[in-house]
Amino acid sequence: MAIIDGKKIKLFSLSANRALAQEIAEACGLALANCDVVHFADGEINVSINETVRGCDVFVVQPTSAPANDHLMELLIMCDALKRASCKSISLVIPYYGYARQDRKAKSRQPITAKLVADLIQAAGANRVITLDLHAAQIQGFFNIPIDNFMGLPVLSNYFLDKNLDNVCVISPDHGGVTRARAFAQVLEAPIAIIDKRRPEPNKAEVMNIIGNVEGKTCIIVDDMIDTAGTLVAAANALLSKGAAKVYACATHGVLSGPAIQRINDSQIVEVVITNTIAQAPEKESPKIRICSVGSILGHGILRIINDESLSGLFTYSYDKTKRDLL
Repeated sequence: MAIIDGKKIKLFSLSANRALAQEIAEACGLALANCDVVHFADGEINVSINETVRGCDVFVVQPTSAPANDHLMELLIMCDALKRASCKSISLVIPYYGYARQDRKAKSRQPITAKLVADLIQAAGANRVITLDLHAAQIQGFFNIPIDNFMGLPVLSNYFLDKNLDNVCVISPDHGGVTRARAFAQVLEAPIAIIDKRRPEPNKAEVMNIIGNVEGKTCIIVDDMIDTAGTLVAAANALLSKGAAKVYACATHGVLSGPAIQRINDSQIVEVVITNTIAQAPEKESPKIRICSVGSILGHGILRIINDESLSGLFTYSYDKTKRDLL
């Protein structure tokens, strides 16, 4: 246990991404508290907290990535255990919020599962949620508790600033991502272009048109997540067919399911940059994929929350390329 600003603080990690949790702990200057997660033979999950949390402000790190249902249940069970152990408050650090793409009824008789997950988290006893680049910012409205939606933009944009690429154009892979692409382009001082596409079914996309000039440009496709990489590769091919010189891609969340790695390896994309919100299995390693850490941003964000300080400073930039660190 650490005492920060007169508050008793404990930081726990469940099983989804212990490496990221350790980085967050180091950024906070904390040691990870001790708990055990056990999966029984029948699939049931049990969580044991091996030290007192009475009167503590507790932070729990757990992305709800694949297997999403197991990781979500671990999180809910941990909340229940903490609440019954008389902790003062529960803040959930969910770097990747699973089920975020089910944020609306796209067809009749469909669920809004992102709202259901928010309800479950609140019913389990969470007092705050910290996440990164929600698929739809409106999901914040599904919660009746404070939710801080951090951005992967500082990490990803700094990576490309350090590469000193010439003649850059930032690409939004769809109309919904224009705000994200514009913020990214502002940091890189570059123009943007938009890919007009339609999605006939989940995980499939057809490029209809490219809005903007990409001829001779070094294009950087900016998205919130890469799942099967079908949309990404189709976008890259469309850009190259319109005269783009090179294509890079970046996203906060590397879901990388199914044929994603093979598609990326076989594509003409120079490099794909993701963050470590989701732990990547060894079989998902690729010479084209670079992973940047968001541990420092999350760690410093937690410290600001503990100290009742503003979070906006974490995402304020100097556009002078000689001073491109976070202010």
